[in-house]
Amino acid sequence: MDFFQSQETLTANEWILRAIVAFFFLLIVARVLGQRAISQLRPLDFAIVLVIGNIIAHPLSDEHLGLKGSLITTIVLVVLYLIGIFSILKSPRLRKLITPTPITIVQNGEILTKGLKKARISIDVLLEELREEKIEDVKKVALAIWEADGKFSVFLDPKYEPLTPSTMQIKTDTFDFPKTIIKEGRILTDELNQIQKSEGWVVSRLENLYQAEVKNVLLATLDSKDTLKIFLYK
Repeated sequence: MDFFQSQETLTANEWILRAIVAFFFLLIVARVLGQRAISQLRPLDFAIVLVIGNIIAHPLSDEHLGLKGSLITTIVLVVLYLIGIFSILKSPRLRKLITPTPITIVQNGEILTKGLKKARISIDVLLEELREEKIEDVKKVALAIWEADGKFSVFLDPKYEPLTPSTMQIKTDTFDFPKTIIKEGRILTDELNQIQKSEGWVVSRLENLYQAEVKNVLLATLDSKDTLKIFLYK
């Protein structure tokens, strides 16, 4: 086919065919490389991210290259990407074909060598991932899964889970997210209006509690109990 060869010019149809061939070729490459090589990117995302920036950059930096082919190729790739996204949402079979299934690496404290080989990772990588989760002993892991985006999902054996108020049946207060009322020496009036406080009230609290002025405050927060916390410029 002519569109495989290097040419001075290509027709619009040849540019479209070239983009389609390249897109599916990249999907195949992504699946062959495996999750480790494209960590944090799924194959469909990998295919689109890898080429679009490169496609647009060349004609912008080389005056001898026309923009027509790059624009056509980019449009075709984006359309194929969107079609792929909607297709995997509707078709479980296609989803399984394009998106790798999660791989179990550790189960009930035992390392599964078949899982390591399938994910193409070494023991060192596994131990590194566990250390990042603050886990020093594989035997404490009930389940560790290598996800399609190249990340680990780790679940501890229940007997090694940290104690929480829920497990101790201790009653706690409801979650309260403090409001930011001062940022970089400036009072945020919109936030104050939401909690029905005035600027004068803020200035007074700053002087009484911290002997500070608004201009010297990098950050100040206020919770539902009117607890004011500040961070001064240092």
